[in-house]
Amino acid sequence: MTLTVLPHAFAIWKLPTAAPLPQVPFFAAIRTDDELTLVTEEGFAPKGVPCERGWRGLKLAGPMDLTLTGVLASLSVPLAEAGIAIFVISTFDTDYILVKEARLDDAIATLATAGHTVA
Repeated sequence: MTLTVLPHAFAIWKLPTAAPLPQVPFFAAIRTDDELTLVTEEGFAPKGVPCERGWRGLKLAGPMDLTLTGVLASLSVPLAEAGIAIFVISTFDTDYILVKEARLDDAIATLATAGHTVA
């Protein structure tokens, strides 16, 4: 698989379930009965909400067929074995793997060793 490192840092933050979605260039949202979790570029995360900053994104080259199997396992297993925590966002066309910025170089090296290409 080929991945691209996205140029900006991300934040993962939480709002009450009924809160409106942000109007920002890049975001992912998951709304459940209990919460609204958002991923945005770090600069768009408001102060005063539960938030974890300092994530970097790796985008898988796509589009990928939704029937493919083992894609995330081929990425997440080597990262887990290296002790690198991830946060995954899946879209219709591709997947994004977020890792803490302090572990980005380790993640790139780990994925390369596992046979993936990181640009």
